[in-house]
Amino acid sequence: MSPASQSNSDDGALTAAIAVRDEIIAALQAALAEQQDLNARALARIAELERRLGLNSGNSGKPPSSDGLGKPPRQRTQSLRESSGKKSGGQAGHKGETLRRVENPDATVDHFPQTCSGCGGALEAATTADFISRQVFDLPEPRPLFVTEHRAHQCGCASCGAQTRAAFPEGVAAPVQYGPRIIGFLLYLLHYQMLPEKRLAALMADLFGVSLACSTIANISRACAQRFAPFAEALRDHVVAAPVKHMDETGFRIGGKLQWLHIASTIWLTFYRTSPKRGSLLENVEGIVVHDHWKPYYLLKGALHALCNAHHLRELKALIEIEKEDWAKLMWRLLRLACHVTNRAREREVSLSPRHIALIERCYDAIVAKGIAAHEALPPLIAPAKRRGRPKRRVGHNLLLRLRDFKPDVLRFLTDPTVPFTNNLAEQDARMMKLRQKISGGFRSTDGADDFAVIRSVISTARKQGWILLDTLMGQPAKLIGQLRLD
Repeated sequence: MSPASQSNSDDGALTAAIAVRDEIIAALQAALAEQQDLNARALARIAELERRLGLNSGNSGKPPSSDGLGKPPRQRTQSLRESSGKKSGGQAGHKGETLRRVENPDATVDHFPQTCSGCGGALEAATTADFISRQVFDLPEPRPLFVTEHRAHQCGCASCGAQTRAAFPEGVAAPVQYGPRIIGFLLYLLHYQMLPEKRLAALMADLFGVSLACSTIANISRACAQRFAPFAEALRDHVVAAPVKHMDETGFRIGGKLQWLHIASTIWLTFYRTSPKRGSLLENVEGIVVHDHWKPYYLLKGALHALCNAHHLRELKALIEIEKEDWAKLMWRLLRLACHVTNRAREREVSLSPRHIALIERCYDAIVAKGIAAHEALPPLIAPAKRRGRPKRRVGHNLLLRLRDFKPDVLRFLTDPTVPFTNNLAEQDARMMKLRQKISGGFRSTDGADDFAVIRSVISTARKQGWILLDTLMGQPAKLIGQLRLD
């Protein structure tokens, strides 16, 4: 081979080697980039999981039952209520609930000494000089049901000879039936004390010797719900028209499927309803709606909104404890201060001064601006593969944008004394409904869940109105509607 041919061959081999090297480098660089992307996604996922592990009932919307046995002791210093400076317990002038003697006891038992403590001689009751007494309060001994027989007599007319039979009282429609008091008692234990039907049947058998089938209890509940349906409709209309109402929703297991319980309430009224859809909203809602910023509530036309700041405080607490964000601590302090200042003004029955409102709003705007600037300076989050829509934002950034864009709804409690700081009223009305589900595990049918919603609407409203529950469950719905206090 000539020197020229040898040189050309060497150049070709070198070029091929360089090309192979470049391909290997490119492949390694691509593999490195892919690995770096995977590492970044894994770190982001780990950070998200660690954040979830740090959430509890105190810094998120999770229920206290999810905290488990390892939850820390409750810190009273975290309460929204500030200290009054008074000692705990009953205050001077507080009416206690201690047992007090009655003038006319139901029974009297006399005890006489049998022998003299001096000489040991026999003593007679006729020689009594005085006595001291002690009273024991106890339940009466359970006894069988009190049975009243109604007899409708037939009488003949002396003039024409026609026979006329008397009418039975209203509600007495069967040869044998249970009366309104035992029905009210059953409904109270079933729907207020949350006794399952089987345990309720066992209680009635043990205490009163009454044998009740679970189907009988279910039929009694159904009849009561049908009777109080007009009362529930009146509650719905009054709540919808109220100047300020609270709304919330929670999952409900009905027929083995996830459905929804919707709560709409005021300080005097409570209305419950079930729906297969979470987005099923009441129609013709007026006034101010207090809620937790679930977006569909903003579809209510003609309504103003007030956001629950208890939710904001919990979210801010998570940002303080987990993300260590400085702006969150400032906003947490500001909202608590605004709550206390507003409460003091309401206690004095005066409005918060415009100067104080303006000062709080300026601080609010400055904190939000500081937080947004800090988040915008951070590198963008790595979005999951094939993610659509807007770029992924951090939790704190999302909260800042909500506080900025919905500022009038967040701070509405400052300017309107009828608007509370939180949506706790609706959440408290939902709490007992969730307890029913925890005890019995849900409802087998939609009809049973609807009956429960109607009767609980009656019971919750009766508690707010100060009515006696047993009398309410025995009462006439039309008469109760006329007695409702609305403001």
